[in-house]
Amino acid sequence: MKRRSFFQTVAGGLAFAAAPNFQAAEFSGMKLGLVTYNWGKGLELPELLKQCEKAKFSGIELRSTHAHKVEPNLSAEQRKEVARMFADSPVECVGPGTACEYHSADPAVLKKNIEETKAFILLCKDIGGTGIKVRPNGLPKDVPVEKTLEQIGKSLDEVAAFGADHGVEIRTEVHGKGTKEIPNIITIFKHSEHPNSKVCWNCNPADLEGDGLRKNYLALKDRVSTIHIHDLRHEEKYPWAEFFALLKETGFNGWTLVEEGKVPDDIPAAMAEVRTVWEELAS
Repeated sequence: MKRRSFFQTVAGGLAFAAAPNFQAAEFSGMKLGLVTYNWGKGLELPELLKQCEKAKFSGIELRSTHAHKVEPNLSAEQRKEVARMFADSPVECVGPGTACEYHSADPAVLKKNIEETKAFILLCKDIGGTGIKVRPNGLPKDVPVEKTLEQIGKSLDEVAAFGADHGVEIRTEVHGKGTKEIPNIITIFKHSEHPNSKVCWNCNPADLEGDGLRKNYLALKDRVSTIHIHDLRHEEKYPWAEFFALLKETGFNGWTLVEEGKVPDDIPAAMAEVRTVWEELAS
């Protein structure tokens, strides 16, 4: 559906009043939400809000390039319409999930990503989000690792300062070949000291390496703002019970957002089942 048709649908009378039995998914200060990669990638925003409301997911991170089309090219009026849709729903706008990255050895590519990040920051502000997700995405060949990590950190400080001016947090996903290794993330944040520069913990197998999950998480916990969890029904993929116990112990009180690549046959049913497991883990 074209963006014009999308907003005509909304203007035609589709609104979201909170269901009487809707309760925000919040336990031990944690909140449950959805990243629209991949369980919501094919839904336009009205459908997405209804699906999250039904499953009692209380927030959405809107992955860029997907069917909801909440992108920096929206007009001022379209941005207001998105903000109104969230305001009329019990589901919160966590913010855009971008693919902006800062590891390229090409200065022009790096500059383009920084400028695109700033455009997403302005979009986030306009639609009522609280922050944007960015990422490192690998280590270029023939470039010293330390140089790349420093470049990423300094780039994060630039966009974090811009974000702070607009009330938008920068959340760096623990992501990418080489860059998702916790020692490298720690180094990136030694070069990124701006208080608005935060971590999006990504629940990767690499978290368990080296010093182990507990020490790796504790090394970054003061910077962690959001967490990408996965399909909690599969304990073998990550030690969920241990991890949630650690979150409760350290007083994490932010978003835990389901980001799962494997798409189930029945996404709404899977979301409901995940919420049940999440409540057990978070309570």
